[in-house]
Amino acid sequence: MLRYPTDALWQEIAYLAYHLHWSMGDLLDLEHMDRVRMVRAVVALNERAWEAVREHAQ
Repeated sequence: MLRYPTDALWQEIAYLAYHLHWSMGDLLDLEHMDRVRMVRAVVALNERAWEAVREHAQ
């Protein structure tokens, strides 16, 4: 069984906790791939939001 790198796990948890305000317990309860999908979804939302800000500023 491979162990997921601890630093990567903490980065995922911190990112999701910051953006979603979920508890550590809720984040740790997610399966690894569910957490990765959630991180990707939040990244996509942030990218769209920043793109809208950039377009509005022009």
